[in-house]
Amino acid sequence: MYDELLPDHHDSLMQRIERDLLDSYDEELEMEIDDARLGSGGDDLDGADSVSRQTYFRELLRLQGELVKLQDWVQHHRKKVVILFEGRDAAGKGGVIKRITQRLNPRVCRVAALPAPNDRERTQWYFQRYVSHLPAGGEIVLFDRSWYNRAGVERVMGFCSDEEYEEFFRSVPEFEKMLVRSGITLVKYWFSITDDEQHLRFLGRVHDPLKQWKLSPMDFESRRRWEDYTKAKEAMLERTHIAEAPWWLVQAVDKKKARLNCISHLLTQLPYEEIEHPAIVLPERTRNPEYTRNPVPQHMYVPDLY
Repeated sequence: MYDELLPDHHDSLMQRIERDLLDSYDEELEMEIDDARLGSGGDDLDGADSVSRQTYFRELLRLQGELVKLQDWVQHHRKKVVILFEGRDAAGKGGVIKRITQRLNPRVCRVAALPAPNDRERTQWYFQRYVSHLPAGGEIVLFDRSWYNRAGVERVMGFCSDEEYEEFFRSVPEFEKMLVRSGITLVKYWFSITDDEQHLRFLGRVHDPLKQWKLSPMDFESRRRWEDYTKAKEAMLERTHIAEAPWWLVQAVDKKKARLNCISHLLTQLPYEEIEHPAIVLPERTRNPEYTRNPVPQHMYVPDLY
């Protein structure tokens, strides 16, 4: 199919796919780069409409520094925070979650990405398996997809009945109001991309052996049923956008901008402040003159290949 495209269009498409692949490999740079390196970094663009890499890395690191302050505040005041990430397949939810958690303590900030329910869970109260993942005091939980599966994939794919679907919409506003009354801060994000952009990102996964595991039969069905998912999304937003837990839409066609915009917005949703910590002083190492370190056999070492 794609070999039949006009040469110029084919070249342009492959260039976009290559840029998308390079963007995913930038994740490794994000783990290593720091402000000193940024100071001497280049200012090459990832595309005409995207932020420069230098600006992106600088802002990402600044925002991640603020997330650390937020984490300290949540711990100190024993706050409970829940953040839902919803959107179409390949909309970039996982990328934003990765940047939020990248420099945080996994004992404080954790991700809940639930698989499809098993036979036992299908007989439970619908919200029951999500409740067990809610935070205690001093914790942040990020749901990579959430109870809104019922309003999206379950509705479109026929995994729930019409009665279960309507009961969900009756229950979810009360369920979320109850969470908020219990002291949980609930933030809900929907990541929005275009039909063409999802098509491009799926092509990127097809061409990238490191990402092919992300493709599933459900992904291919989501492409075929784009309009059905659109109708389901519109109904979900209309019926579950409540004052206690409103929806926030993230324009996610440009992944770098989406990451920065989402994290920046998230930081405005909690009245956090920097927590004062006592100065850190490393204790002196205790040395015993009678101690002799035993040699480790050479065969136990990992080979030095690099």
